[in-house]
Amino acid sequence: MTDRILPLPQVDDQPLHHVLQVLNLTRTGETSFTGVSLPELNNRVYGGQVMSQALIAAAATVDREKVGPRLPHSVHGYFLRPGSTQEPIEFAVEVLHDGRSFSTRRTHALQRGVPILSMIFSFQLDQPGVEHQVEAPVAPDPETLPSAVDLFANSDHPAARLLLRLGAFDLRHVEDPVHLEAAPERKPSQMLWMRTRQPLPDRTPQCLHRALLAYACDQVMLEPVLRAHGLSWLGGISVASLDHSMWWHRPVDVSRWLLYVQDSPSAQGGRGLGIARIYSQDGRLVATTAQEGMVRV
Repeated sequence: MTDRILPLPQVDDQPLHHVLQVLNLTRTGETSFTGVSLPELNNRVYGGQVMSQALIAAAATVDREKVGPRLPHSVHGYFLRPGSTQEPIEFAVEVLHDGRSFSTRRTHALQRGVPILSMIFSFQLDQPGVEHQVEAPVAPDPETLPSAVDLFANSDHPAARLLLRLGAFDLRHVEDPVHLEAAPERKPSQMLWMRTRQPLPDRTPQCLHRALLAYACDQVMLEPVLRAHGLSWLGGISVASLDHSMWWHRPVDVSRWLLYVQDSPSAQGGRGLGIARIYSQDGRLVATTAQEGMVRV
């Protein structure tokens, strides 16, 4: 049994098309799948990619005919080893629980039989309940801010050229970005806007939007740590994601502007913690995420 598991939306934007292609895993068994990776300069799999692929694999085992339409609401997991972009990734899903409201799955991502990532996902039926949120802070209109796309287009650095070719998201920092050089002000917080570089069709499944949000957030989660210490992504540092947690609170559309409100409460022992609240442009808190990563100068 081999088949692709996603009805992919059609998009003209090549970077977004490439991301959607790698998220469209091939089913190799009832709870097993395989996927490929986007190229990276160091041939190491991008963490956000394998995390979102693991989510897609887990979601494919939640049978809506048996348990109803359940969407992912949380994930907790660990990046265990660097993955190679030169080899396929196998995804093995464990069906842990199907209750009246929640379904739980564990996904292992493996290369050569060795796990590179292990994550537990929880899915829930849409249900009513008490509701509140922390209000969104005031932020500049994203259309008035410079785009990272233009920054990468004006740089000859190989990393910038690769991001220009394969970066599916438009990032617009409220403060000076830390892509190529350190920001003038050192502080453990930042805000930025993000959306896909091309809109997704209206009928794009909500689960795919949530997987794309997981894909996108991994590239900025540790930036408050770098900003606090006058560092940049290209400033002679070694960075790796160690663990990741994410909670999806409300429906999200990644092709509309999302505001990331980020801070880093602590860094120590070669590790830094990044936290982000993610809001829609109309102020709804759509997700919260936290990640600890290795940060060595």
